[in-house]
Amino acid sequence: MSEKIALLHVVLVGSEPAIWRRVAVPVRGSLRMIHDIIQGAMGWQDYHLWEFIVGDKRYGMPEPGWRERGLFTAKNIRLQKLIERGVEQFDYVYDMGDDWLHRITIEAVEDGEPGLAYPRLLDGARRAPPEDVGGIPGFQAFLEAMADPAHPEHEAMVAWYGEVFDPETFDQLAAEYRIGSIARRRTAGKAAYARSRAG
Repeated sequence: MSEKIALLHVVLVGSEPAIWRRVAVPVRGSLRMIHDIIQGAMGWQDYHLWEFIVGDKRYGMPEPGWRERGLFTAKNIRLQKLIERGVEQFDYVYDMGDDWLHRITIEAVEDGEPGLAYPRLLDGARRAPPEDVGGIPGFQAFLEAMADPAHPEHEAMVAWYGEVFDPETFDQLAAEYRIGSIARRRTAGKAAYARSRAG
């Protein structure tokens, strides 16, 4: 039996040309799972704080002993609940210093393919910025310096990053592997739950 999935289009706001990914996500997945999916799809390293903004509500990972007012727990709300509320678009912010704002559009809700494990990466374009580069303005300065060997910051940026950075390349296989690992954990968890119910 197939499960319901949502097709999500995720774009890094302010990137030009746009850096984007399209993923198929189980509607029963939580916002915490969607955080993991975006991290894997973009290639972020999950070093920093993050939150979802849905209308006037914020969802993230409240710290024990430091309850921030108005921040709800992301693992407690499922994508299906947002869909039932009529939400078509919401935001995800990663790294409150660099302020990477991702706009998420729910493009469709449909039946998943029987036998396939979800979530799945479907498509994408362009390489996401490196961590701690300084947001969109810092990323633009980084690209300029990396592209021009005569740029006064070129050597420093190459040394900081440690390798060549091609903004046009999107390593889809690596992103598919990262998201596939989420799907495999989810499948194993569902199987373990089914065994516990049967026993």
